[in-house]
Amino acid sequence: MPRTLAVANQKGGVAKTTTVATLGAALVELGQRVLLVDLDPQACLTFSVGIDPEDLDKSIHHVLLGGVRARDVLIELDDAPDLLPATIALATADVQLARESGPEQVLRTALRPLRTSYDWIIVDCPPTLGLLTVNGLSAASDVLIPLQCETLAHRGVGQLLDTVHDVQRLANPSLRVLGVLPTLYDGRTTHARTVLETIADTYELDVLQPAIPKSIRFAEAPAIGETVLSTAPASPGAKAYRALAGALLDH
Repeated sequence: MPRTLAVANQKGGVAKTTTVATLGAALVELGQRVLLVDLDPQACLTFSVGIDPEDLDKSIHHVLLGGVRARDVLIELDDAPDLLPATIALATADVQLARESGPEQVLRTALRPLRTSYDWIIVDCPPTLGLLTVNGLSAASDVLIPLQCETLAHRGVGQLLDTVHDVQRLANPSLRVLGVLPTLYDGRTTHARTVLETIADTYELDVLQPAIPKSIRFAEAPAIGETVLSTAPASPGAKAYRALAGALLDH
């Protein structure tokens, strides 16, 4: 069975999508079979791997709510993770899912036929704590929390952990919190280091290493549908994600 990793943080701009795309690519480099799932109506993950959401007739929305098989929406990419793409149609999914029986388990059920085809399934959760994120957590074996090391960025971690605990209690008791991944990190500043220490102490969470450094390289890569692993393979950011992938395989 694959490890299913939900990458979640209800705050936007914390490099969540960058983490999903780059970590997935790094795991493929290590010989892993990887599926990425875009659960964000903004479809940034879909765009960042080179797929224009506006060109898609079907997406994960149709899998969750239209009775379409996940395999029929799957996009296979050369030398890269496969993708279940998103479109703006997902914007109404929370409301529609609420009408379903067992609305928190829809994604888990949809992914079941694909599980034997992959070593890793990585879910890009939207920047909310609604039913889409709950579906991502309910389908996952582990949750990873990307965190920009600034005071305002960490204020919502407690709310996210409350949601995780609710999912553990009601839908997915085996869900594990891997820890916090420091992103957009500038270790030269006392503020960033202090915020990181506060998170570890306040929430008793593991801090995953290495921290992902702040770099313009991450913003440049999605414009051509790639990750820094190919556009800037020797950059500190690429090295950090490769090290994280190796650490997760050893975990």
